[in-house]
Amino acid sequence: MTSHALPSDANQPIKLLADRATYSERTGVTTYSGDVIITQGTLKLTASNLTVNLADGRSIQTAVATGRPATMQQVVTQEKGLAKGQANEIVYNAVTGIVTLTGNARLTQNGASFSGNVIRYSLKVGDVEATAGGSQRVELIIPPNPNVRRQGIR
Repeated sequence: MTSHALPSDANQPIKLLADRATYSERTGVTTYSGDVIITQGTLKLTASNLTVNLADGRSIQTAVATGRPATMQQVVTQEKGLAKGQANEIVYNAVTGIVTLTGNARLTQNGASFSGNVIRYSLKVGDVEATAGGSQRVELIIPPNPNVRRQGIR
């Protein structure tokens, strides 16, 4: 069963733009290079290089994007809005709904941001797991809730 952030994304055509493309009918693997952009519904990936594995029904099974940085964005749900990520490598698994950002990874959604060496993000439920690397630490920034009234200190 394939999972997508919005049900309509799975029904949208896949559009790929690049300077160069190679496709293997036998393996279902397409490799793109040079200013690559892939879109399907609300999903958008940009990269220097992109390798896409298509399922039998021509839907995206996995996509591996590399760049300095590679970027991704997708509307997770109407309530959660647009999630945006960037990293040296982004692996999108449409089957599990997991996006893995590796190397100088950053993810923002709903005003909050996560930074670390590796970030795993579930497009199904919005869970985030960030891992530091070397001397780097994980950073999480959560904006204040605008609906909470601030009270002065007396």
